[in-house]
Order: sequence, then C-alpha cells, then structure tokens
Amino acid sequence: MLKLNLQKQDLLAPKLKHEIKGDEVTITDCNEAATGELIIPETIEGNPVTSIGVQAFYRCASLTSITIPDSVTSIGEAAFFRCSSLTNITIPDGVTSIEESAFSGCSNLTSIRIPDGVTGIGEWAFRGCRSLTGITIPDGVTSIEYAAFADCSSLTSITIPDGITSIGENAFDKCEGLTSITIPDSVTSIEAGAFQFCTSLTSITFFGDAPKAGERVFSSATPTIYHNPEAKGWGDTFAGRPVKLISEKP
Repeated sequence: MLKLNLQKQDLLAPKLKHEIKGDEVTITDCNEAATGELIIPETIEGNPVTSIGVQAFYRCASLTSITIPDSVTSIGEAAFFRCSSLTNITIPDGVTSIEESAFSGCSNLTSIRIPDGVTGIGEWAFRGCRSLTGITIPDGVTSIEYAAFADCSSLTSITIPDGITSIGENAFDKCEGLTSITIPDSVTSIEAGAFQFCTSLTSITFFGDAPKAGERVFSSATPTIYHNPEAKGWGDTFAGRPVKLISEKP
C-alpha cells in the first residue's frame, strides 16, 4: 500500500491544495490520482489545519484511509463525496458538525466514529455508505436530517440518543440490513419515508408517547411496533403497522 506522508512540504504540493486565511488553513482540493493512505498534517507553513473544505476530496476514488488531524474542527459539504475506496477515516474530537453529503457515496467505508462533540449531521451525510455496519450517534445531536443514512444497506445496528427529537424524511431509506431499532422518548416526529424499504425490519421499540408520523414511514417494510404501557397516544396501529406492548415482544 502506498502511504502518502504529507508532513513534508515537498510531498504536500502535488497531493493537496490549501488556502490560508488569517492564521488558519483549509484543505481545498486533493489530487484525484492519490492512492492508499493519506495523512493530513496538523500544520502547513506554520499554521494549523482547521477545516476540510467543500468537495475537498471529491472523487478521490483510490484513497483507502484518511487521517484528519486533531486541529480540524470543520468538515465541509461533500468533503469526501464518492471516495469509493475509503475503508476507514478518523474524525477528530474537535469536529462539531458533519455537513451535507460529507461521506455520501463512500461505499466501502466499514466503520466510522462520530465524535461526542458533533451536534449536527447534515442531509445525505452518509447516504450510500453500503458497507457501514453500525454507527453511534452522539448525545448532542437533536435531529437526523433528510436521507442522512439512506441506502446504508449493510447497517445492522444504530444507536439513537435521547436528545433526538426528529427523524427526518427518508433518513433510513433502503437500510435493508436493519432488523430492529429503539426510539427514545425524546422523539416527537418521524418524517415521510423514514424507514421505507427497510425490508428486514421486524420490530421498533418506542419508549415514549406516540410521535407524529409522516406518509410512507414504513413503505415496503413490515415491523411490529412496541411501546411502554404508560405511554400516550398509541392505538392499534401506527403508520399502518400493528402496535403491541413491550411485554408482548417475542
């Protein structure tokens, strides 16, 4: 495997482009021919690398691993869009948001750790990450945006924290590997198509009152809904699916 050690300035120039504003560096572009492992340096020309710019690694389809330095606090829209050979990436703890389409189309990404400081996950953020098997959403995130995890067909488990209030439209569309999921009592709305085409989904457990449900929440999916007996607003069905008490789970 070719390792790109970008700590040396003479290796940096042909592989990455950057811009300096004030005393901070943004990575703006990467040579699409770059292969193997890529290590982004903490400093360039004596200034800290603080952000990965919009589409910075767009279509860098031969990179298999990218290490982002701890100095980075921002990852821009579509920053790693269609990095189709990428299998792992390290996101530093200082990052607070993952923007729209940041990792969309990273079809070989098998695992990723979202830092605890992240409060926002944008639309399409992980759409099409078809090799991703599990993910934990940090407690500070309050909503799962439009199609954030759509077409993550290998996703078998996901942890939704107590702070989530809304599960967005098409959030888990075509997550065919999901078999069960637990929804915390903080969730008050589930938007249209949130779990559509989750064909292996057999059960969803709700710990709170019945949330508002959009259209086609479970289109082509057939889960049974379970809830606590003291929760309010539940009937015999929810978004067209049968409802039972948690005590009735098989």
